[in-house]
Amino acid sequence: MALGLDAREATFDARFSAGNDGVRAVAATGDGKVEFVGFENHTLALVTSSLGYPAYYPVPSLGEPAPIKAVLMDLDGTTVHSEQFWIWIIEQSTASLLGDAKFELEDADVANVSGHSVSEHLQYCIGKYCPDKSLEDARRFYFEHTDREMAAILEGRGRPGAFSPAPGIKEFLLELKGMGVKLGLVTSGLYEKAYPEILDVFKTLGMGNPEEFYDSIITAGTAVGRGKAGTLGELPPKPHPWLYAESLTIGLGMKFEERNSVIGIEDSGAGICALRLAGIRPVGLNDGNIDESGTGGLCQSRIDSFDQIMAEMKALS
Repeated sequence: MALGLDAREATFDARFSAGNDGVRAVAATGDGKVEFVGFENHTLALVTSSLGYPAYYPVPSLGEPAPIKAVLMDLDGTTVHSEQFWIWIIEQSTASLLGDAKFELEDADVANVSGHSVSEHLQYCIGKYCPDKSLEDARRFYFEHTDREMAAILEGRGRPGAFSPAPGIKEFLLELKGMGVKLGLVTSGLYEKAYPEILDVFKTLGMGNPEEFYDSIITAGTAVGRGKAGTLGELPPKPHPWLYAESLTIGLGMKFEERNSVIGIEDSGAGICALRLAGIRPVGLNDGNIDESGTGGLCQSRIDSFDQIMAEMKALS
């Protein structure tokens, strides 16, 4: 179990330990979000949870790469450059919890406040900076800041540079479309924060309605709150496999057995793990937090630009 993972004596829940009950090795991603338990003929993955709901998954084999029929893509950091904006929102929410307008996150926090669900990000900040505060209060502040900023952006007076298209994304998407490749957009972001992003960027690019362009758009659902019905979205996002599994099988109508003809493009460690656990080949963009999260070894390839991905795809045709 090389892959650049960190060796562990046992899983965090102590259920499995190296050298016992057929376990050959236990290893974890650098950020500790996912642990792998290696047996002779199979591997299990344990997705940890700061919210108290860890889960074990079998790790599917990837098989031999086949000509690409579908491309699944992350939103923040991959299709749209917005990670710094959402990290800033987490920072502002934590500042509100602390009652300290000058509060700033540290560089070491970045891997823990990007790529996962809103509640995971907020729970991390609570645990580190204000353990006496509640997740409910943190979420209330988060959506106050989000609602204010999103309304301002949609009115053309928001934070400068909040959302910008990734370099080369328009040409890449249009070329894929012309090749007849199915396209899925997959994000751990809640609908109310994610959809305005892609709508804003498609407007900037002059690409029309994203719902008509993509074959599937999967978000983490809508936020739950007092007096408001939400959908399941805060517990099962990346690094769990469900968003990508939903996009592949339900959104694109493809069978699990067709996964070797699908790639997923991600810039975050959580997304790379989600793809790998869904049995989809992960392609990692080098300008995200893949190195910081210690998930580089799980990528099938690492690239700096969409041109490189296109070249790899054409080589498989």
